[in-house]
Amino acid sequence: MIMSYVLAKSQNDEILKAGECGGAVTSIFKYLLDEGIVDGVLALKPVDDVYDGIPTFITKSEDLIETAGSYHCAPTMVGDLIQKYLFDKKVAVAVKPCDIRSIQELIKRHKINEDNIITIGLNCGGTVSPVSGRKMIDLFYEANPDDVVSEEIDKGQFIIELADGTEEAVKIHDLEEKGYGRRDNCQRCDVKIPRKANIACGNWGAEDGWTFIEINDEKGQELIDGAKKAGILDTKNPSEAAIEGRSKVEGIMKKMAKKAQDAMYPKVSEMDEWKRCISCYACRDVCPICWCFTNCELNKPYFKDEANIPPSPIAFQGVRLSHMSFSCIDCGQCDDVCPMDIPVSLIFDKLQKKYYDRTGYVAGVSDDIKPPLYSPDKVEL
Repeated sequence: MIMSYVLAKSQNDEILKAGECGGAVTSIFKYLLDEGIVDGVLALKPVDDVYDGIPTFITKSEDLIETAGSYHCAPTMVGDLIQKYLFDKKVAVAVKPCDIRSIQELIKRHKINEDNIITIGLNCGGTVSPVSGRKMIDLFYEANPDDVVSEEIDKGQFIIELADGTEEAVKIHDLEEKGYGRRDNCQRCDVKIPRKANIACGNWGAEDGWTFIEINDEKGQELIDGAKKAGILDTKNPSEAAIEGRSKVEGIMKKMAKKAQDAMYPKVSEMDEWKRCISCYACRDVCPICWCFTNCELNKPYFKDEANIPPSPIAFQGVRLSHMSFSCIDCGQCDDVCPMDIPVSLIFDKLQKKYYDRTGYVAGVSDDIKPPLYSPDKVEL
């Protein structure tokens, strides 16, 4: 339920200079750390360049400045990291739509304590592979990839900012037509605003130098009120035109996603793709939803196929399918690690859309509807 909209920007000069669209997100994180509300902040920090955003656990607010900015070339492992290493800590985390969907699914599985986390959502038009991102800059922009300090997706363009302050832009369609641009799963993703997060932030509909924030629950309202009271955040109400403009951008992004789905789904045949599977388990191991590795059925002796090299993939993929057809949050990480270039997430996403048509359930999004395997009342589909 949407409680309200607000425009916000930092009252801290250093954050205001380094942050994206007013630095509101970094300022909220600083407020949470300075007030001792959380033990740490899980955010992305560039290491060698802007293409390699690495998840980093920040415990001192003065270190937050290193995470300020926007990184589309980034992994989506925060749910996995929280459930494995930060379960007992109070954590604030920046989440894209697929990140918050993974967190919501792990909450259902009792692998993340909802009371311990604060989620700051980031509107997302898509992410770019770090490797192809550098190649893309080299091929399509008159720029050295090492000179890029930030990038964003806006008005159908992929925009880069260089160290000298200049910007260059190329249409997303032109990039993706050549096999570059956003990752495939991002192209077909139709969840662009992370409304399951406590707040959802971005520049869609925002005035220059401000962050447009959608407050999604009481915890989110407390965040904004607290940061404003602490003097680190300035806020004002957005105009009706700004609200309408944000909605229009979201609508355009969803139409693009539907077009990508219509183009991708007919081209994939599950059985034909699975023939290449070598049962390396990489897709299972990287999946933020899969967590029961020690007790995984796939590790049992009766799933071993020592008679065939490579082993038959049917059992492995069949078990995975039975779990992921209603759980996949389409982060695309299984595609990233598959050594046989199988479009694993595309297969799962295609089947999840069929599952949605039958049940109305969307993994990591639906609250009032639960899949039959979770419900006390089983139904025949």
